[in-house]
Amino acid sequence: MRFFGKTKIDFIGKRRIAFAISIAVILTGIVSLLINAGPKYSIDFTGGVSMELDLTPVKEGADVVKVQDIRDALTNAGVTEAEIQEIRGSEGKQLVLIKTKAVGDMKDKISTKVIDVIKKQFPDNVDPATLIRLQEEVGPKIGEELKGKAILAIFWALLGIIIYIWWRFEFTFGLTAVAALFHDILITVGIFSLLGKEISLSIVAALLTIVGYSLNDTIVVFDRIREDLKLFRKEPYGSVINHSINETLSRTIITSLTTFIVVLSLYLFGGTVIHDFAFALLVGVIVGTYSSIFVASPLMVEHFNKKAKRVGTNRRKK
Repeated sequence: MRFFGKTKIDFIGKRRIAFAISIAVILTGIVSLLINAGPKYSIDFTGGVSMELDLTPVKEGADVVKVQDIRDALTNAGVTEAEIQEIRGSEGKQLVLIKTKAVGDMKDKISTKVIDVIKKQFPDNVDPATLIRLQEEVGPKIGEELKGKAILAIFWALLGIIIYIWWRFEFTFGLTAVAALFHDILITVGIFSLLGKEISLSIVAALLTIVGYSLNDTIVVFDRIREDLKLFRKEPYGSVINHSINETLSRTIITSLTTFIVVLSLYLFGGTVIHDFAFALLVGVIVGTYSSIFVASPLMVEHFNKKAKRVGTNRRKK
């Protein structure tokens, strides 16, 4: 049973518009990356410390600590690059997330320095037993090593995809699929740059998840394209591939919609720790669905049309 019934939407006919939209979005992201001198890396890659602190007043009549007061106190103590934000707590708690990158060789532990400043400046809001709710610390050398491994992970994943699809379909299918995956990754990273969000290890994991999700949908469409090219040998390539997309459209939308709802729930209710991870997946689900219909498949049309022109067949109409 089809979710949309039998559709006859002319996706391929709109491919030029889709290509223009994709190029515009990607270029916008690239410009943002150039302006910001590359992605904004988290402490996972630069080194530093991330702490979630409970600054709920512990003495009667104590004031709620303001973010600006914390920033001023840390700046006066020499911690000048701290990122501070309030996060949602439970039962009226005041929770604060403090992130600061490595300074020098980290001879003085940043975490110790931050805690000492907080205890000294805001004693009425500090319960030593519950102050630190979460703490992560990474050295700068480890951060550089993790950055290199993250890039290699994405590279080997894409190379493996080319080999797998080459074996299952043909080499051109593999290149087209990887082009669509690059499209998805570039847009996701570009959106993170535009919004000033950091690239962390969890975001790298999200990017690899996006690669797998987008590839799964693309392979389903490619499989139908391969079958239809054999069934409709005299039809123009554009018409055949358009038919294939419409045949798999219900499956594509249902899968994407159910995944989107789950990831949206993670984004809304999952808490601060996985907030950016869930956001990356949300972007990935939308862009991955778009690319399987408007990028990967239309690129196959362009390839087949050029191939038909070379050999002089009449299947390159539309």
